[in-house]
Amino acid sequence: MKFLTVAEVATVMRVSKMTVYRLVHSGELPAIRVGRSFRVPEQAVHDYLRDAYIEAG
Repeated sequence: MKFLTVAEVATVMRVSKMTVYRLVHSGELPAIRVGRSFRVPEQAVHDYLRDAYIEAG
């Protein structure tokens, strides 16, 4: 399983890092804490985008 940093997730999703933190804290995007930073499973990012696309569509 590959993990992405918040900055990488922001790049993939084309949003700000603040938006990624908001999604993590609200529980919409699963993440694990490594020290003082978060790591998000890459698959979770794809799942979130797919689900968001379906909801918007």
